[in-house]
Amino acid sequence: MNVVFTLASILPLLAILAPILLIAGLSVARTCPVALRLAPWGALPGLVCALLPAGGDLNLPWLLLGSSLDLDTTGRSFLFLFGMLWLAAGLYTRGYLADDPKKKRFWIFFLLTMCGNLGLPLAKGVLDFYLFFALMSFSAYGLVVHDNSPSARRAGRLYLSLVLIGEVLLFVGFGLAVNGAQSLRLTDISYHLATADQRDLIIGLLLAGFGIKAGIIPLHIWLPLAHPAAPVPASAVLSGAMIKAGLLGLMRLLPLGEALLPGWSQVLIISGIIMAFYGVLVGLCQIQAKTVLAYSSISQMGFPLIGLGLGLAQPAAWPLLTGAVTFYALHHGLAKGTLFLGVGMSSAPSTGSPRRLLIATLLILPALSLSGAPLTSGALAKSALKPFLGGAPDIWAASLPWLLSLAAIGTTLILARFLFVLYAGTDQGHTPKPSMWAGFGLSAGGVLLCAAALVPLGENRLEMPSPGWNQLWPVAVGILLAGAFWFRSRGRSVAQEPVIPASDLFVLLESAGTAGNIAGIAAKLSSSLQKGAAGVAAAIASIRLSGAHDLPPVFELVLRRLPAAGVCFTILLLLLLFL
Repeated sequence: MNVVFTLASILPLLAILAPILLIAGLSVARTCPVALRLAPWGALPGLVCALLPAGGDLNLPWLLLGSSLDLDTTGRSFLFLFGMLWLAAGLYTRGYLADDPKKKRFWIFFLLTMCGNLGLPLAKGVLDFYLFFALMSFSAYGLVVHDNSPSARRAGRLYLSLVLIGEVLLFVGFGLAVNGAQSLRLTDISYHLATADQRDLIIGLLLAGFGIKAGIIPLHIWLPLAHPAAPVPASAVLSGAMIKAGLLGLMRLLPLGEALLPGWSQVLIISGIIMAFYGVLVGLCQIQAKTVLAYSSISQMGFPLIGLGLGLAQPAAWPLLTGAVTFYALHHGLAKGTLFLGVGMSSAPSTGSPRRLLIATLLILPALSLSGAPLTSGALAKSALKPFLGGAPDIWAASLPWLLSLAAIGTTLILARFLFVLYAGTDQGHTPKPSMWAGFGLSAGGVLLCAAALVPLGENRLEMPSPGWNQLWPVAVGILLAGAFWFRSRGRSVAQEPVIPASDLFVLLESAGTAGNIAGIAAKLSSSLQKGAAGVAAAIASIRLSGAHDLPPVFELVLRRLPAAGVCFTILLLLLLFL
């Protein structure tokens, strides 16, 4: 027992250090081959940490202003999700990029992003959380631009610009929140935010900053460009894990369970409903499988956002709602990660019929799960939210059940669209290697664990509802509509169908000659940090959508260079940890 307790106590630190040590190994010629073989397993300590009994707080007084790593029930569930996805994507990457001459650079950015993502559920203080969030966000740029194609560079510029804006908004929001709470602990900040003088300003900043990562409309525009541009395993963690980081940030910092905030409740509920339907409508018009999945992620992230809105309307119910929202994040992350990994498996030209049938089965199961079909994790996740719908603000209490059922029809339609586009051959896949099968199978196994409710939710364990018509009819209607569409479109190639360009709103800005202003906004906000919140507010007020700005080419080039980006990130982390 003492050995288990000791291991559980240091595993949180090992979960963070493992990727950093692997990066150090990749940076030395003598140890690089060994590090390349071990890199796919970099997330294993984090996954083990999520599964072992809690070992108590790990206090690190020498780190920053004093850090503490620990796992509560919510953090354990998110760490399980992140660990599973990064491990599956790592195994998949080993085969997927086996012949890529730039695989070493990819692994460095992959491990840096993993380190930041795995650190988020463990962070108890706002400085730790901000450091991990920033590390994850900036390092992911290297994953998006890995192919160095024009589309990848375009997606990378937009992604990096929005990351800069988001980090500035979060920095100001965190600063105001810490100043009011006089504490760096996330729990203290959440508690004091309920009665803070600048509560609405802080909540608005946090919602915008985390909303960029979570894909809240209209802050979603980076997602449909980044997912197709990134390699398949990077897309899996971008959608399955990284957008959940935005949700986790909102769950950690909003005054959920502390205050009744009907105004912000309606903002979140309305935003969630818009996401649920907008993502479907635009996603149905896409012709690339990964773009369709990106819009489906935007749509399905509307459901947990509605859950947060219900929590602000029912403070007393939040302890139970926490389990429902957390389980939905688990279910969606694992199912969506499996579908993204399947993109590189299913379209492989040399895949034989039995293997193709197995791949199709492993894709249909998570698709049905996301649709909410009976006896799936999706049915369990959506049924967990239903008891709380009646506690929504009056205007939504009666309509939410029907709206969510209609959204489930839309989910079925967009996932049918994904399967249709995928098997129509618009995406080129790789011949599946054994490690790709291992990663794909691990992710699919996680979906089955969710369906069996065998995931770490602590006391918030959920029970599978009995199969019934209420679960079946939205999926059945969606399948019938998808079948009718397929019958009508026989003989037409996917490329001949009407298309709304990916990153819809961003294209409108580009056509108006104002798209580059996003980078200008980021630069203006960053330069105003020294003036505090007032300076940032003034910068926001002064921004006009008439200028055309862009990132300096030399800046983008430096960020893509391995020595300037990956190694510098590693040195910075080592200095923070050991000095």
